[in-house]
Amino acid sequence: MQSSPVAPPRILLAKLGLDGHDRGVKVIARALRDAGMEVVYLGMRVTADQVAAAAAQEDVDVVGISILSGAHMRLMPRMVDALERHGLRGADADGEVLLLVGGTIPDGDVEPLRQMGVDGVFPVGTFTAAMVDFIRTGVKREAL
Repeated sequence: MQSSPVAPPRILLAKLGLDGHDRGVKVIARALRDAGMEVVYLGMRVTADQVAAAAAQEDVDVVGISILSGAHMRLMPRMVDALERHGLRGADADGEVLLLVGGTIPDGDVEPLRQMGVDGVFPVGTFTAAMVDFIRTGVKREAL
């Protein structure tokens, strides 16, 4: 008996804040797409509320935020809060959307980011294969 196909993970990528460097996130988007995932790139200079609203509308499994400006400790708590307010994380959520952040992130900020609710932290230089593996492990999909 042949099993039903499993839908690929859906990923929303975005650049929070005023950071205007998007080459890296576009490389990530392509790597995730090439790994068989569905990718929506929201663009640059968006707010946490815009990202959360788009994540709800697009029914994504993962929200990935790229921050090269060094503002991750100020912006990611807003992202966690916005996802909770839109019902994508927390006690009222049907399912937990995985939250990832990548960019210029010092080693000392990794654990505080995880404690605030970020599931995966990927500093500059992380291999895309590590991100793909993290997403595949973190997103549990059932056959359609």
